[in-house]
Formats: sequence, C-alpha cells, structure tokens
Amino acid sequence: MIEQDTIRLLRECDAGIKMGVASIDDVISYVSNEKLKQDLISCKNSHILLKEEIQILLNQYHDEGKEPDLMAQGMSWLKTNVKLVLNESDHTIASLMTDGCNMGIKSLHQFLNEYQAADETSKDIAKRLISLEENLVRDVREYL
Repeated sequence: MIEQDTIRLLRECDAGIKMGVASIDDVISYVSNEKLKQDLISCKNSHILLKEEIQILLNQYHDEGKEPDLMAQGMSWLKTNVKLVLNESDHTIASLMTDGCNMGIKSLHQFLNEYQAADETSKDIAKRLISLEENLVRDVREYL
C-alpha cells in the first residue's frame, strides 16, 4: 500500500507541475510588468527543479509519471486565451494564476488526504509544491 500511494501521489504532483508550467508558458509573453514576469519565471524554474526530483523517484519505481487531464488542460487554455483576448493585462494574468494555484493547492491537499500511506519523501514534495503555489498567489496579489 505504501508503494502504491507513493507512486500515485508522485504522479499527481508530476501532472500538477506540468499543468503549472504550461499555464505560466501560456501567459508569460503577455506580462508587461518586469517584476511579475520575474516572479513567474522564478516559480516556473522552481517547478522544473521539483519535477526533476519527482522524476528521479518515479524512475526508481519504474513509472513514467502522469500527464495532466486533457479536459482540464483544454479548459485552462481556453479560459486563459479568452480572458487575455478580452483584457490583456497584468491584472488578468494575476487573476488567472491565482485561480490556477488555488485549484492546484486544493487538489494537492485532497491527494495528500487520499494517499495517506505514501512515504514521507513524496508527502514532503507535495507540501513543497503547495508552498510554491501559495507563494505565487502571495506574490501576484499586488497585481489583482
């Protein structure tokens, strides 16, 4: 049970990171404020480093990870592009990032509760990912 919950939690973190990085990539070219742009780039880089750590662990379990849900990806892309077409501003970007991070935080907490038998290393990774998301929400508040 420990191994299965560990793999499942790592997969969900993997998918969440891929979703977060893709979301940042979707909006970064629209950002006008240099500090906001740097905050997003820094967050993306932190996500990538955490993804590398997850991949090492998944490789130990002979698992390739998980791609984000196609429906969630499509809806996120659509929402992002429609909102940016209607209002291409740092405010809109901050709002989109806040919504995405909050959904990620909620999902990660649910996965931590669901996969309670996961090992402490994978739980720590999930908690660090939650912290990254919470920090980005805090950093973009001034643009809301």
